[in-house]
Amino acid sequence: MKKLKLIAAIVTAMSVLTLTAAHAEDETPLFPLPFTPDFTRGSGWGVALGLGVEYETAYAGSDEYEFELDPAGAIQWRKGNHLFSWEGVELSWTTRQKDQWYIQVELNYDGEREEGDSDDGRLDGLDERDDEFTGTGEVRYAFDGEWRNYVGTRISVGDSDFGALGFVLAGHRFGSRQDGGGTEAILYAKFADSNNLNREFGVSPSEATTSGLAETDLDSGYRSSGLRVVDRRFASEYIQIVSGLEFEYYSNDVQDSPIAREDFAAELELAVLYHF
Repeated sequence: MKKLKLIAAIVTAMSVLTLTAAHAEDETPLFPLPFTPDFTRGSGWGVALGLGVEYETAYAGSDEYEFELDPAGAIQWRKGNHLFSWEGVELSWTTRQKDQWYIQVELNYDGEREEGDSDDGRLDGLDERDDEFTGTGEVRYAFDGEWRNYVGTRISVGDSDFGALGFVLAGHRFGSRQDGGGTEAILYAKFADSNNLNREFGVSPSEATTSGLAETDLDSGYRSSGLRVVDRRFASEYIQIVSGLEFEYYSNDVQDSPIAREDFAAELELAVLYHF
């Protein structure tokens, strides 16, 4: 996954040198949501590039936390109410319909898990989880045209090694800004099929033998609930500062897995972007 991020960062930097941004006078973003950036200034091409730092668990269920530096930013193209975006190893199409509907389709990678992700040897004897292509669809409905409050659902699917992962969510945008700045909070619940749950929290019979952990086979169902808060600030016309906080609490079945060393996961993130 780290190699993929490095390749994406190099290609993005090369693209910045060759793209010419064309901006319209109308700079209204596709959505005023801090979590959904629109770098196009209304239409045509938009480019932002920067660096982010995350403090997060070493893997799902871990009690080990680590800092990680990641490239940040995106290359986007907008035509009317349609926004096409390339961000890292993710391609997406996002559209606003009738002012109150948000629809997004994505193609991206789900990252791997390796023994070396745990410095304390918690994953010794467990099989590596490979990178997987996933397809994602998301729909949100706002209760007003200003997107102050909304509800939605998000579903990601892959092959049998990934399975299916679904969200139901409710969001609130604080303040009345319409430029994509400010603060947004999202409450969510996650549901997954057995393939997805066992990808992160299961222990197969062969893994139980080599690792010494109890064999664990999880059924489809409720995975976790959480809260995500995102804040986007404009330090200048070209500099954006994005910060985030997320807390996720696992279901009882997940907590019973020997992979889940904690009942919860937390994440802090900060990124500085230059908006060309």
